[in-house]
Amino acid sequence: MKLHVAQFFAGLFGALATLFILLSFGTDYWLLASETCNPHSNGPVTSERGDIMVNQGQHQVSDGQNITFHHEGLFWRCSFNDIMNEDNLWKFLIENQPHARVCKPAYLLPFPIPDESYNTTSYQTAIIYRGFWSVSMLVGVAAVVAAGFIIICAAPCASHRLYKAGGGLYLISGFFLLVVTVMYVIWIDILDVMSLYEEYQSNKCSEFELNITYGLSFMFAPVGVFFCLLSGLLFLVIGHTVQHHYN
Repeated sequence: MKLHVAQFFAGLFGALATLFILLSFGTDYWLLASETCNPHSNGPVTSERGDIMVNQGQHQVSDGQNITFHHEGLFWRCSFNDIMNEDNLWKFLIENQPHARVCKPAYLLPFPIPDESYNTTSYQTAIIYRGFWSVSMLVGVAAVVAAGFIIICAAPCASHRLYKAGGGLYLISGFFLLVVTVMYVIWIDILDVMSLYEEYQSNKCSEFELNITYGLSFMFAPVGVFFCLLSGLLFLVIGHTVQHHYN
């Protein structure tokens, strides 16, 4: 009876792990960013007849400022222009985004460095870092999918080898997804990639502002890691129990 309960919870945790990892893998919302540029905000103010129109335009910008939104993941990096408001995070939802979006493949593109002519050494280093991040993501997803198929095959025949193999793959997937999450936090918060991007944009726009936050795809990853490690440990225990029971 206890074995059946353990199998149920291990299967439930494994299904949740697979769901969250696939959502994290398949959605391009690891990073949400918005940037503004007001190159003429400090320009001279005239006192002629057009003064009223100038003030009116500035008032409109303060109420609803036109900014550029970015969101990116493993597959795509998309950007679009829209009006700034209080609940600007809802702009990143697919149904709220305008049709005029620019999306580029992001497998090895080291966002947010804009182009390789800016700093060749930093660009090549960013490509290598992004490559390790992408490969770790793919290995983690492949491991969790393979673990699910193995566990499905192990349940009817009660094979302790298949249970152990599935549990080991869940642990491998959890480890690689944990590496992916930590690497992304280091990429955004510790390395100087964002400061390089702000410096690059500030050279073109003195009033440049950048706001960054983690998206839902990033939030799904640690949840998937937790369920992955938990189900992997349970399946290893089930495999040992089945082996001792039949021996």
